[in-house]
Amino acid sequence: MSTARDDTPAAGRIDVHHHFTAPAWLDWAEERGIADREKLPWWTRWDLDTALEVMDKAGIGTAVMTVAMLGRLRERAERQESARVALRAAAEVVERHPARFRFFTPVFLDDLELSSWSLAYGLDELGAVGVSTRTSMDGVYLGDPSHDRLLRELDERHAVVSTHPMEVPAGKPGSGSAGLPGMPPFVCDFLVDTTRAAINLIRNGTLDRYPNLTFVLPHGGGFLPYVADRLDLFGGHLTPPIEPGRVRDYLHRFYYDTAGPMSPSATPTLLAAVDPGRILFGTDWPPTPGHVVAGVTAPALDADPALSDDQLRAINRDNALRLLPALAR
Repeated sequence: MSTARDDTPAAGRIDVHHHFTAPAWLDWAEERGIADREKLPWWTRWDLDTALEVMDKAGIGTAVMTVAMLGRLRERAERQESARVALRAAAEVVERHPARFRFFTPVFLDDLELSSWSLAYGLDELGAVGVSTRTSMDGVYLGDPSHDRLLRELDERHAVVSTHPMEVPAGKPGSGSAGLPGMPPFVCDFLVDTTRAAINLIRNGTLDRYPNLTFVLPHGGGFLPYVADRLDLFGGHLTPPIEPGRVRDYLHRFYYDTAGPMSPSATPTLLAAVDPGRILFGTDWPPTPGHVVAGVTAPALDADPALSDDQLRAINRDNALRLLPALAR
């Protein structure tokens, strides 16, 4: 039973940030010695009953799954088979529960041919509602000129692109890497990675050259809303530079999800930087545990004094339906 009444702003939330590691994919990976369930992070132990239980407790009507595949496979045929297994599993979940689940198909920043295959298989054949991608891979950030062919294909499809950081160097003294020893990357470095990717999309002109693309930034956009004035002031020092006065316009072209969690103290800053119509509900489950989603982050959002009922209803559901109209079908 959902905790949200049908007439509340929280009714029928749409979660655009739901990680899905398919049990069938884990079976496939273990059979090939690619992964070991017991050694993988806790959040890879996805199961349908638990997902539905968390969703019901948090008042989530529909979750849009980001399909996870761990391990650094390099051989094209094996990577494609890995993606095929994971995507087929996601499609089967949707077939069993069409009102409760949809999914994004992944694209791969380091393999444009594999990305084209994933678009055809995931979007055209299996019915994905958009695509997902890492904010960076091997130190190359989304929006790099090497991605132009992929971005052009996505632009032709008017694609919604859900972004997420994944791998940030752990960091060693003197290494110059982004991470700090002893600090998990999701505490700070993921937010930095998202911010860097967003700025890269701005400074490289990606948002202007591919106007039909829509990028969703996770975790409230990382630090982007909080450095907006700084970026506007010093954008001319970037290479290539950002045109003065354009930063606010660019910030309004992104969508931002609430996963993270977002605290009420952060909401005024986000609202000052972006239109509330560009904010989407997200949980980051299961990396963010179910009891935190249902007992802390979702209630905190509902009680946030900076949001009106209309804004909250839009964040919880209406904005996602406008962005992804297939969710209403």
